Amino acid sequence: MPEQKIPKHLAIIIDGNRRWAKKRGLTSFEGHKKGLENVEKIGDWAKKRGIKILTLYVFSVENWQRKKKEVNYLMKLLSRAFGGKNIKKLLQKGIKMQVIGQKERLPKALQEQIKKAEDLTKNNKEGILNLALSYGGRSEIVQAIKKIVKKKIPVEKIDEDLINQELWTAGLAEPDLIIRTGGEQRLSNFLTWQSIYSEFYFTKKNWPEFSEQDLDEALKDFSLRQRRFGK
Repeated sequence: MPEQKIPKHLAIIIDGNRRWAKKRGLTSFEGHKKGLENVEKIGDWAKKRGIKILTLYVFSVENWQRKKKEVNYLMKLLSRAFGGKNIKKLLQKGIKMQVIGQKERLPKALQEQIKKAEDLTKNNKEGILNLALSYGGRSEIVQAIKKIVKKKIPVEKIDEDLINQELWTAGLAEPDLIIRTGGEQRLSNFLTWQSIYSEFYFTKKNWPEFSEQDLDEALKDFSLRQRRFGK
């Protein structure tokens, strides 16, 4: 039996928290809370399987359009996620934490928590956890272009490598596999630039019920894919 291929970089579009809650007669807040619990688990599952980079699409630029009460609750949940206990776990496991997205739009207190977490874990070498917060793929490309323009780089020197260097994901391998939970089958403005040769796996499972076994099913499916990169 051939050895299973494991993606170096796994990205997950977290979707279905509210639908999971609605099915159970719970509030959307309870769905988000349950979803955060699964975020805390997925890192361990990925590390155990040898995945080096894990990127989670947690809060998009479009999510700012949700009701203020829901957005405020999500920000409180995120603040809890960046609490000392969780960062201590990352340090013990040797995981580097990064946040990609428009961090300046997040509450000031949360920005400070993020900076502290990134600083404390920046030298960790066992793996990378990227949380995409206030993230949008198009916004990422626009800010990269603005940075290039600001640096007054000559047009003839602008190429794909240069743009890669100005993205929020600069220095990271592109995602090998992107999983989307919740039954939808679209990217929703996630890793627009980086996903051109990613493999996709869609599941109807809502995020709070996505299990370790479901991850293994996705990895098994990925292992059977023929990746030619256009060759």
